[in-house]
Amino acid sequence: MSEEFRTIKYAVPQEGVARITLARPEKRNAQTLELLSELNAAFDRGARDDAVKVIILGAEGRDFSSGHAGPGKLDFKTYQPVGTWSGYGAEGAEGQWAMEQEFFYEFCMRWRDLPKPTIAEVKGWVIAGGLMLMWPCDIVIAADDSKFTDPVVAFGVNGVEYFAHPWEVGVRKAKEMLFTGEVITAEEARALGMVNHVVAVDELEAFTTDMAVRIAKRPMMGLKLAKQSVNQMQDAQGFRTALQAAMGHQQLGHSHARIVHDGIPVDPEGQKLVQDVLAKWKK
Repeated sequence: MSEEFRTIKYAVPQEGVARITLARPEKRNAQTLELLSELNAAFDRGARDDAVKVIILGAEGRDFSSGHAGPGKLDFKTYQPVGTWSGYGAEGAEGQWAMEQEFFYEFCMRWRDLPKPTIAEVKGWVIAGGLMLMWPCDIVIAADDSKFTDPVVAFGVNGVEYFAHPWEVGVRKAKEMLFTGEVITAEEARALGMVNHVVAVDELEAFTTDMAVRIAKRPMMGLKLAKQSVNQMQDAQGFRTALQAAMGHQQLGHSHARIVHDGIPVDPEGQKLVQDVLAKWKK
């Protein structure tokens, strides 16, 4: 990667445009806590660079992200929290909630509220936690091979931790998406309003970069005001309050799973259900 990052790449390939790349293609860009920490640092770097006006988030390999994958090389003994939560080593629900609040909720909200336009450039599988990386971005460009799913209701929780489903696909489709764990295709995602454009996979980077360059020609003040106006409209609808409430439900689901499954946080039957859904879509 670079001296600064191990699991992502950061570059400024065009004037005014920064590109962050998830760089664990051998793991289908599964997101460790280490990756999320580095991703947060990269977003901060782009936000603080006055020469950068737009930030693209893309990925190496065939898939954008296959979801969560443990801590990676992150060491909680030396990790400095970004938010106000701590206590990651606490027992039971307290420690679990503290970790998820920082890495899965507050990080996503920071990226969503970043005052510069952000564009997600997605392809292949976007599974569960992968949605957390895409949804905070302002614009989503999807390759025509993109497939989106949040199958974690099968694990006894309410959905991925950044619970934006009703805003992204509408209330009824959100319920179907969660209840069944079925896959949403790129074209269906565009029709639902979850993605802005669907393009051929070999045109994805060029299409996204072209849009970013065009946006970067706009005055920064206007871009900030426009983004703030739209985000505040969502907040007035209860977006932020609803997502924090869903995080509380997430912790109830975790606690239930640990009680029912003798300390194992993932239901083995739920795991099989998820694998069955994904198997239907494998090429």
